[in-house]
This record gives sequence, C-alpha cells and structure tokens, in this order.
Amino acid sequence: MKMQFAVLVLVSLGIATALNAADAARNVKPNVMIFLVDDMGWMDSEPYGSQYYETPHMQRLAQQSMRFTNAYAVPLCSPTRASILTGQYSSRHRITSASGHRPPAPADASPYPPEAPPGRPLIYAESKNYLDPNLATISKVLRAAGYRTGHVGKWHLGLLPENRPDQYGFEWTWHCAPDPGPPSYFSPYGVVPQGQPSGQQKVGNIADGPDGEYITDRLTDEALKFIDAHRYEPFYLNLWQYGVHGPWGHKESYTAEFAKKTDPRGQQRNPIMASMLKSVDQSLGRVLDRLDDLGLADNTLFIFYSDNGGNTHSNVPGTAKTDRAEQAGNPMLRDWRKWAGPEPPTSNAPLREGKGRIYEGGTRVPLMVRWPGRIQPGSVSDAVVGPIDLYPTILDAAGLTNPAGHRVDGLSMLPVLEQTGRLGRDAYFTWFPHLIPGVSVRQGDWKLIRRFESHPDYPDLFELYNLKDDLGEATNLAGRMPDKVKQLDALIDGFIRETGALVPKPNPAYDGQPAAAAKLSADPTAGLVPKMCKISLVAGALRVEADGRAPFLGTAQVKHNGPMTLTMRARSAVGGEGKVQWKTADQEEFPATGQIVTFALPAGDQWQEVRIDLPVEGTSAIIRLYLPAGEAPVEIESLRYTAAGREQPVRVWDFRAVKPRGAADE
Repeated sequence: MKMQFAVLVLVSLGIATALNAADAARNVKPNVMIFLVDDMGWMDSEPYGSQYYETPHMQRLAQQSMRFTNAYAVPLCSPTRASILTGQYSSRHRITSASGHRPPAPADASPYPPEAPPGRPLIYAESKNYLDPNLATISKVLRAAGYRTGHVGKWHLGLLPENRPDQYGFEWTWHCAPDPGPPSYFSPYGVVPQGQPSGQQKVGNIADGPDGEYITDRLTDEALKFIDAHRYEPFYLNLWQYGVHGPWGHKESYTAEFAKKTDPRGQQRNPIMASMLKSVDQSLGRVLDRLDDLGLADNTLFIFYSDNGGNTHSNVPGTAKTDRAEQAGNPMLRDWRKWAGPEPPTSNAPLREGKGRIYEGGTRVPLMVRWPGRIQPGSVSDAVVGPIDLYPTILDAAGLTNPAGHRVDGLSMLPVLEQTGRLGRDAYFTWFPHLIPGVSVRQGDWKLIRRFESHPDYPDLFELYNLKDDLGEATNLAGRMPDKVKQLDALIDGFIRETGALVPKPNPAYDGQPAAAAKLSADPTAGLVPKMCKISLVAGALRVEADGRAPFLGTAQVKHNGPMTLTMRARSAVGGEGKVQWKTADQEEFPATGQIVTFALPAGDQWQEVRIDLPVEGTSAIIRLYLPAGEAPVEIESLRYTAAGREQPVRVWDFRAVKPRGAADE
C-alpha cells in the first residue's frame, strides 16, 4: 500500500512537473521572424500551385505551417511594409504608394497638390514618403519588452537618416539605399550599374562583399549572424529580401537551366524570375536549417509573406518605360531580352492582373506561419487576413497588448492559427488611390471595387465579384445586384470615415474633357476598327467613307456593366438611318435578334448631336456603330459613351482638336 502511495505521489509530481514545464514554455517569450519577399505573387511557389518555379524549402515550410489562401497586401510594397510595422491600414498611416526613396514633403505641406491638369476631374492626395517616427512600431514595442531587434534588407520607408530603420526600434540593421530595388544584386553593391542614372549614393550600413557576391545570399548571411548572436535571448528579426524585384539580378547558371523548362500549366515561363525565386528559396532553407540546428524552431513564430502581388507588367515591349529603356540601350533590358524575351516577370493566373492593380492578382499573396506546438503543421486557412494583422498577432504571441494611444486596425490571428476561434472581422479593405485609383472591400465571398473616376481600360465605377465562383474577377455583377453594391459601398463609406482616408477632391481647373481624351491625341482613332469602310482625319473630324455594303466602326474598348448612352456629333450631306449593335462578355457571337438600336442622322452641312440609348444587360464586350455612309461620307466630331444617367464618360473619342495626318504644324 505504501509503495502504491509512493508511486502515486511520484506520478503526480511527474505530471505536475510536466504541466509546470509546459506552462513555463508558454510563458517564454517566442522569437519572431518575418521573412518578406518582394513582388512574389500568389502563384509563385510550389505550395500555391506553381509547376514551373522550384521552391522545395517553401514546400517544406508549408508542411510545417498554416498556409493562408486569402491573405492580402496593398498593391505596392511600401504601404504593406508600413502596415506590417504599425498594424494600421494605409489610409491611416498615409503611406499609400511606393515613394519611400523620394525626399519628404515639408511637415506643414498640404497632402493635396495645389492643382491638377485641366483634363483631370479630381485632385488626389499624395502619399507620405516616410513612416511617421512617432508611431509605435512593432519593433519599438518589442524592444521595450526586452527583445533584441534587427532589420536586414529592403526598407523603402524613408530617405533621410531620421527615417531609416534604426530610428524605428531596430537596434541592429543591414540595409542599403531605400530604393525600390538594390543598386545592384551583385557586389560591389554601392556601384551604380552601367546604364543607370549616375550620382546615386550608397546609403545605410551595407558593406560590399567579394566581387560578384549575390545580395540575396549576403542578406541571409547577415540574418544568420544575428540569430547566432541572440540565440539565448528573445529576438525579433526582419529578413526583407530584395528578390524578386527589379533590377532583376540573377544567377545565370540557374537561369540557363530554367530556360530549358516549360510550365505544364502554360502560364509561367520567365527563367529570370525562376532563377531569382530559387535563390530566395535557398535563403529560406538556410534560415530554417539554422533555427533547427540551434534548437530555436520550436520557440520561433516564423512568418513568410510577400509585400504585393506578382509583377505582370515590367519589361514588356510596347510600354513607354520599356521603349525608353530599349532606345537608351539599357544593358539590363538586353539581359532580360536574352533570357526572358517579351515575357513579363510572372503570371498570377488564375488571378486577374498583378502588382499595382486592386484586382486579386495585385493584392492576394502567399502567407505561411509556423510555430511548432501551437500551429498544426500542414494546416490551411481561408481566413481573410492582411498586413495589418501581423502587429496584433505578434504582440498576442508575446503576451503583450497594443500600446496605449496607438490605434491598431488589425486583429490577432492567433485564434485562427491555433484553431481555437475565428478572426471576428466583418470586412477587409484595400485603399489604393494611385495608378488606377480605387478602394475595395472584401466581405465573405464578395468583393466590391469602387473607382473614383472612370478610365478607358476600367470604365465601370463599381465592380462586384463573387470570388468563390469567379476567382479571376471576369464577370462584373454590379449591374445585376444593385442592393449588394449598395450594402458593400456603405461599408466603404464607413471605412473612409473611420480611418480618415484622404478622398480625392474636385479639380477646379477641370475643363470637362477627360484625361483619357487627351491621351488619344497621338492616335485619335485608337480603339476604333473600320469595317467595310475607310477612315481618315480631316480638319476637326473623322471622315468615314463606305467601302462595302454595311460600313461600321467596331470597338472593344467600351466596357461597362449595364445601360449606356452614346452621344455622337456628326454630319452627312444625305443623312440616313444607322444602328448600334453590341455583344456582351458572356456571349461568343452577336445574337441574331435583339441588342440593336437604330437612329436617324439628319441630312445637312451642320453638325448634329445624336443621342442613342443602349439598354445593355451585362458587360459590353464589342460594339458596332453602323453609319449611313453608303451614298456620301459621314464626318464625326466626337463619340461619347456614358453610363446611363451619369455624366462621367465610359469612353470618349474627340476629333475636334486634331489635325489631319500629315498636316504640318502651324
């Protein structure tokens, strides 16, 4: 009996000791590491579905982590980076574009430019070029709590010394110029690559390595030194890689191998990008190995993330920037042509578009989080999360609370990571008032995009998508579901009020002519395809002469969901009847009947304004404007498509200010 009692006591003591050890382990401050890749798209790794890129260490991490399928970033890098550090939406911290390498505006300067070109109806607030040093960054909070803090790699959150990472709570840093990409991917890093603007200065505490050393490898070396130095104390480390951003330095031995490879999906085929991703993946593998070797993996919250969607537009022939580089004989572009030809850096398919756009291809990114013992290996979450959520998650994991006086927009992901609860968020927002300006809201499977003004390539002011059924955002449901649009648009209004977003203001100098019309001056007929007719420019007009039985002008550049009005200013000596026919995005052919509206053009030498209401149902894809040019030419001053009941144009052709082709300047 005594022996049984003794055994029971020993067992009880063993259980208590184990429980105390478990409690103690949970009370130990976890290390935190954020491994951030630049411009890595949602589909740019094996765990997310790529069959071209080779990323075995990302695959290994996925098997040890929770992988998120609905993780978001802002479409450009600096806003995402600022949101990671502050837990705030970009509309609140006001870094809304990638301009952290530019001089800051004076502290008392208005965020709005004093004027805008007369062709722009709105004036947009400019992005801040630096992170407010008064904000309680995650690095400041963790350092105050006893963490050793380090930042390695890209910063891009401020040009001046007072806006570099050592001023934001990082006691140790290794970084170079706060530019979008490094001055060079190969050492010596301070040397401006041939063909680049001269006068750049080496900034930060970057040190050159042996000639030809690759910066992705060097960043990893420096990160490992930090981990080794602080293995016995809690640390927070950013390893923010420059890859896979321009200037697209790559190891040619890797690139040559990928040049022989094809993608079974037929989507990704750029060997330079594949080479750079392989180097980034190797960096990740080295870090994971070192954490394992030092016995730190179990007590490290490891976050793998990207700052925006994959780049689908750079170095593509036909863009102004690429054409200028081609004319200047840029050696990096020649290198790109040698290996990648006309291919963009990556493809985000099945997502729409990429970096710099508010569609899923520009905002949805890879995110994997590992914390052994707390996060189930190989788990997957469809929770909608973003950069604002990393800040409260890290603090929650460290047993800390949000600092007093600092507003945090994000929510802790810990309940999701530990599978003990949900996020508790009703909707997630993306604020992006640049390039193609707009704001979006994601609520459940629904996504609404609100644009501030129409654009020739994006004419709809509202775009509504059900991402569960339409991941590629191909079918705009806004015209069919006005109540859903109204509901989600009200959420955007609330978001703007809550975060103090700087909405665009009316431009007092606006002359009523959209900027899109001004862009047509180089080729005023751009987007109009003559069929069974000849077109020519005469003084202040487009002349259409029949060359067949039913002459018409076709266009695929009038894309709008729902009814429209075409206003045409034209004249004809004999006049006659014309018609407008259309097909929508979900129709392969023009229907045999319906979707045709007729109009009359009176005869005479005076300009006539003809308004034609087009009861379009769905999104217009191709429109044909049949003209009564059989007996005499028709001259057109302007064509103006507007959404029904609105003055904001969907697409405009204005020929009144143009000269005939070949006319000499006066």
